[in-house]
Amino acid sequence: MTTTIGIIGAGHIGSAVARKAVELGYDVVISNSRGPETLTELVADLGPKARASTPAEAAAAGDFAVVTVPLRNYKDIPVEPLAGKIVIDTNNYYWERDGHIPALDNGEATTSGLLQEHLPDSKVAKGFNHIMASQITTDGSPVGTPDRRALATASDYPEAAELVTRLYDEFGFDTVNIGLLSESWRVERDRPAYVIRQNEAELKENLANAPRTI
Repeated sequence: MTTTIGIIGAGHIGSAVARKAVELGYDVVISNSRGPETLTELVADLGPKARASTPAEAAAAGDFAVVTVPLRNYKDIPVEPLAGKIVIDTNNYYWERDGHIPALDNGEATTSGLLQEHLPDSKVAKGFNHIMASQITTDGSPVGTPDRRALATASDYPEAAELVTRLYDEFGFDTVNIGLLSESWRVERDRPAYVIRQNEAELKENLANAPRTI
């Protein structure tokens, strides 16, 4: 049976993940805050394995979900339809866009940790947050490729990190598991690992060198 990915957020990252997922044979239900009618062109481009819906419908339809909305809107993510599901969080904190969030500024919280608090019955994992959207579909390479690009994940649930690891591999990337969500700040904006191309060894080094606050 085909796995369905519910994608909440149809911006650059959401669209790129959808495109690669469809290419790999997944079914995709994609949504945004403005309504499915605004996604007609994108869905036509993605082909018959994709359809547009509301965020609640995408959450309900997905075997797992990808949340990729501006951080300031994370509390709009539907809670009930995501209960019991793995949720991959791509969020980054841009205070210029999102407004200042003291718990993030002070190093007391992480972006994915905030989403996990909002989704107490879901299993949140960090994913796809430190790669340019255009590179999600172009930078992957087969397993075993020398200098293969690596991406990081983090989760309080091993099965969620394992799902991201499997998806990364299908997309063409190695994985470095940072550990718990409380450590996911290591791959957030403006840290050494953020949006640069790095292999597994380089990513591990950059994660280790990350400052807690910036």
